[in-house]
Parts: sequence; C-alpha cells; structure tokens
Amino acid sequence: MQTSVVLFTCDLRLSDHPPLRAALHGGGRVVPLFVRDPAVDAAGFAAPNRLAFLSDCLRDLDARLRERGGRLVLREGDTVTEVCRVAAEADADEVHMAGDVSAFAHMRERRLRRALEADGRRLYVHDTVCTAVAPGAVTPASSDHFAVFTPYYRRWSAQGLRDALDAPGAVVVPEQVGSAPLPKRGDVNGVSPGLCAGGETEGRRRLTAWLRSGVAAYEECHDDLAGDATSRLSPHLHFGTLSPVEVVHRARRAGGAGAEAFVRQVAWRDFNRQVLAARPDAAARDYRTHRDRWRGGRDAEADAQTWREGRTGYPIVDAAMRQLRHEGWMHNRGRLLAASFLTKTLYVDWRVGARHFLDLLVDGDMANNQLNWQWMAGTGTDTRPNRVLNPVTQGKRYDPDGAYVRRWVEELADVKAAGVHEPWKLPAPERGSTGYPEPVVSLAEGLDRFKRARATA
Repeated sequence: MQTSVVLFTCDLRLSDHPPLRAALHGGGRVVPLFVRDPAVDAAGFAAPNRLAFLSDCLRDLDARLRERGGRLVLREGDTVTEVCRVAAEADADEVHMAGDVSAFAHMRERRLRRALEADGRRLYVHDTVCTAVAPGAVTPASSDHFAVFTPYYRRWSAQGLRDALDAPGAVVVPEQVGSAPLPKRGDVNGVSPGLCAGGETEGRRRLTAWLRSGVAAYEECHDDLAGDATSRLSPHLHFGTLSPVEVVHRARRAGGAGAEAFVRQVAWRDFNRQVLAARPDAAARDYRTHRDRWRGGRDAEADAQTWREGRTGYPIVDAAMRQLRHEGWMHNRGRLLAASFLTKTLYVDWRVGARHFLDLLVDGDMANNQLNWQWMAGTGTDTRPNRVLNPVTQGKRYDPDGAYVRRWVEELADVKAAGVHEPWKLPAPERGSTGYPEPVVSLAEGLDRFKRARATA
C-alpha cells in the first residue's frame, strides 16, 4: 500500500484540500503532518494571537482526522529535516503540499524538493489551495503580473474555478509515526482578550451563518464601522481553515450585489498574492518608490508609539487601534484610516505600521498586510498614491452616530454624536473631564508636511 505525507501549512482543513485528496487517491495511507518550525519564530512571525489561533486550528484538525480514523502528526524543528524524517519513518514515496507565495515559502519548497529527491522521493505542490485563482494563472500581455486591481479582477472573474472537493470519509495513518503533543491556546501568553476562536469547524460555522444572514447587506453596509457588517472570515482564510475556492462558489450561489462585493474582496486577496509572487521583495521594499525620506528620530518614534496606543487625539483612528489590541483584528475601514494616518499625517515609514499590525493581527500575512500597507502609503499599487484619508470626515461618514468610537474609546463614552469625532471642539470643562488627549498634530500641519515631503522626494 502506497504511503504519502501531506504537509499542512496555510491550509488547516479537510474540506476542499487538493493535496490530501491527491495523497489519498487509490486508497493509500497518509501522514497528515504539521511542523512547528523555529525559523518562523526567528523571522518574527510567531505573534501570540496567531499562535493561539493556530493552536485551535491544529486541535480541530486533529479531531476531524480522528473522526475519520486518522490523526494529526505534529513535529517541531526545521521543516525540511522533519518532513524527510517522517517520510523515512513512514516509508513514504511522495510528499504533497500547498503552494504559497512568500520568499520564505519559496525557499522552503526548493530546499524540500532537493532533500526529498536526494532520498528518492517526490514533492508535489498544489495550486488553488490557499487562493481561488493561482498566482500567475492570469497575466497581462506585457508583464508577469497585474499591477492594477480592476483589470486583474476582470480576468480573475472570467477564470473558471475548479470544483470544491468534499472532505475525505476515511484517513489511515501509519501507526509507527509518532507525534509531539498538540499545543493549547491557554499556553500562549500575550493573547488579545477578545481573540476569536480558530479551527475548520468554527470557520465553516461562521461562513454558513454569514451567507445566511450577512452577505446580502454587504455591499451597502461593509464600511459601517459600528455595524460590524463584514464577514470576519479573514483569519480562517489566512490559516486555510476555509478554502477560498469553496468560499467563492458558495457566495456566488447565494447571489446578489452583496455576494458580488464580497467575492471582489476575495479577489483582492488573490491580487496581492500574485503581486508578491512576482515581486517577493515587496514584503520589505517599496513596490513603487517615491524616495520618501520618512520621519525618524525620537519625535517620530513618540508619534508612532502614540498611534500604537490609540492616543493620537483622533477618535476614529484611536478606536481602530484599540480594537486591534483587544481583538487581534480590525475592521477594514479602520485599517485604511490607521494606515493613512501613520504614513500620510504623521509621515512615518509604512514598515513601522506593518510590523505593528503583524505583531497583533490574527489574519496578518505577508501578502495582504504588506501590500495593503504599501497601497495606503502610496508606495504600492494604488493609482492615486497621494490620497490622504481625513479621519474627521471619514469618522462622520462611516460612524455617524459615534457608536464605534464610544465602544472602543472609553474616555468618550458619554460624549454625544455631535462632538465625538472632534472632541477638541468641546467646551473646555467637558473636554478636560474626558481625559482624552489633544491631537498629536493638526490635520493641516500633517497634510502640508506630507505634500512638501512628496514634492521634494
């Protein structure tokens, strides 16, 4: 009986899992393997919120495998070393895994392929596991990737998706392959108190509930900060407890303008991944440089720290930053506002903000996080690189009653809607009693500084 290893990475599910289905073809045995690699910690990506969510995902994956007669094998160490070791223990001929786009993933794949071939084994890498459309599947005539979203989306929408695959009914795992103990969420320190639960079971429950009662209003309400009308599925897409292929299929079956707008957001995720696949250095370097001389020194760091703490004096920005710290997640409109404020109003390097988001976001990954930050900083794929989001105007538009601000900025909980987005205009006694800080910089001063910097860059 043939034995294969399935290396799980960013695809922690059983439903619609092409590597697992390929490994099980013909009724062979499978070692479902996850490797806890210290290189991930060393690179700074092992943030507490993601480790806690990962623990949920691994325990749920193990439980779902046990329902089918299998189990998850967990190893700790260098991924290439551990995969080769497990393949030898199981006498496996093949290793199957999902393709990914980061520089780290590409390096891991190259090392693993060489090591396995040296042992007489083969590596199979499967596309459309972590994306709906594979990076590089649609390209313009003159380039290896699309640099503008709209033409990409037209081609992406016309691309036929493969059918979603059912979860396997049975999984047979060789008994001789041992496993390290599964991690527990409670063993992770520094987790945001409001962090959501992970795992495929929870992800599928959320998706079903969203398609039943949330997606119809998505186009109209997705920017409503207080209404919280987004899907909150991004952590599950990041960890692969949900398949983007299945998500798109099910949303399209639901139909309507809301579903179309939601699918467009899934396409944005694929868009960023095809950019990073073609330009791996965009994770750390400007995709389109303006030769910015970002502010540095103690004043800039003090402003950045004020931003991190949610004490800039601009309520909508501070509310978003405090939501991030409490939940390990932030509303998409809040992400745009927070990024615009740091890079355009404070004129602090986008990498400073991207690092802070990666430290806290449960859905933080290199493609979406880094390229969305570059988009807002004007160094990425945005065709209007100098756009600046006014936090007062945006707050009044997307949180008109101030409910989102009052939810997260407790100092302003008793301030009426008319003053909640401009507390510096409140009468002096009322303003002083809130304990809320004055603006770190005036919007006019920040805008003027940014325009002068970009004009001379």
